[in-house]
Amino acid sequence: MFAQENFGPFQNISTVTTVGPIQDDQDSDVDWKSKFEKLEYRLRELEDDFVSQSEGLATRQSDGDEFSESTINELKELSETVDSLSESVGAVEETLPGLVYTKRKGPRMQLFGRIHTSYFTFPDIDPGIAPLFGGDPQDSFGIRRLRIGVQGDINDNMFYKIQTEFANAEDFQFRDAYLGFKDLPLLNTVIIGNHKRPYSLDQLNSSNANVFNDRPFVADAFNDSARRLGVSTNGFSEDLRYNWRSGVFNMENVQDDGMFAGDNYQLEVGSRLAATPWWDKCSNGRGYLHVAFSSAHRFPDGGGPNNLSEYSANAEGLTPNILATGPITDADSESLYGFEAVFNAGAFQLGAEYMETFVDRGPVASNLNFHGGYVYAAYMLTGEHMPWNRKRGTLGAVKPFENFFAVRDCDCNVSRGWGAWQIAARYSYLDLNDEDITGGAADSLTLGLNWWWNEYARMQFNYINGDIDRAPADGKYDLLGLQLEIFF
Repeated sequence: MFAQENFGPFQNISTVTTVGPIQDDQDSDVDWKSKFEKLEYRLRELEDDFVSQSEGLATRQSDGDEFSESTINELKELSETVDSLSESVGAVEETLPGLVYTKRKGPRMQLFGRIHTSYFTFPDIDPGIAPLFGGDPQDSFGIRRLRIGVQGDINDNMFYKIQTEFANAEDFQFRDAYLGFKDLPLLNTVIIGNHKRPYSLDQLNSSNANVFNDRPFVADAFNDSARRLGVSTNGFSEDLRYNWRSGVFNMENVQDDGMFAGDNYQLEVGSRLAATPWWDKCSNGRGYLHVAFSSAHRFPDGGGPNNLSEYSANAEGLTPNILATGPITDADSESLYGFEAVFNAGAFQLGAEYMETFVDRGPVASNLNFHGGYVYAAYMLTGEHMPWNRKRGTLGAVKPFENFFAVRDCDCNVSRGWGAWQIAARYSYLDLNDEDITGGAADSLTLGLNWWWNEYARMQFNYINGDIDRAPADGKYDLLGLQLEIFF
């Protein structure tokens, strides 16, 4: 990036020979920050050198010293170097994702957000399961997610993230709210605060990147709302083949009131080890294989009145929880195990996940076992691929070959771009019945159509045919969902 120039009395001054836009690939989310920081740091050095040398020359000139033409030219070249690098820093800053504010030797802040507008309707539903939806389910449309957040770095190796949910105008909630330390020995990155627990691929994926409108039964039941207060360590291997997350969390969801109160902390220990055993370098990741194992061990409040052991799931749409165990008040401990895999070959992707939970009720009652999973297939009709983030073990954002647009040219002809199109199908199931617990069982088939208008906006259309068995209710339903999304 830099080439050494000889400036006579101004030795060791570096000038920029080429500074292109930072490549926003899925594995460079740390690199662009370090590149920008190096440029910014070098600019400060050059500015300081220029001021120092200029003041020195001015002092010598006032003392009557004379300078050669080459010395004056060298000072001019240094001035031009400072101007050139300043322009380069500005150009690089414009390529950074989001809105970035900088202060010399101070914190950096990036603004981000999303708006998801949804519409759901039931073309058909069996009367026998209508009570699970609170009666005849009504059509619904409105703002599903409305989030604004900031994130950034603080000298020297700290970072932070704050994200607020405004979708319910009468009850704002926070989502991510944490601080952290990076580049630590052994622990790599440490996060402290409200953030995602390290299991369930569909929960770890951003809702901006998931293939379907809603997460499957099992992800909703075993990792509802995903985020909890806790401390975790996160890292990846140098060759990006492995990544891991592990932490200790409180079981209660405090995104509404922000506080847990209780003498029994009801903690859980969760971890996930992921690998990308195959990554096609020649196509820059259009082909890959991901596998991961996850586990969590929870310790609810035994027979206490505030026991947090409970499982529930919606109908894979914007609906009430149609499956629910209710509080399992005699639960002493819980163990969760999960396996996930994703295979991608160009425009085609196949993914699956299975999770199982064991609830230990001690000597009071028989132990419980709940389980569920899903498998999906997706295909990009326009030839793009679904990127993979090897540092996090999650899906990345699709970048259309051509954005969606329609403009009239100088000859009055209309030119169009069609964006990126994807079709997908998913089978999902969950069983929350065991022993004396009748939380219900359900399975569903979802057909999806996704249309990316550009890298930051898309439309999702889902048709769901589901089957619910929760005594005494038993029946099928059809659900249509349309979601429009903008994220930045």
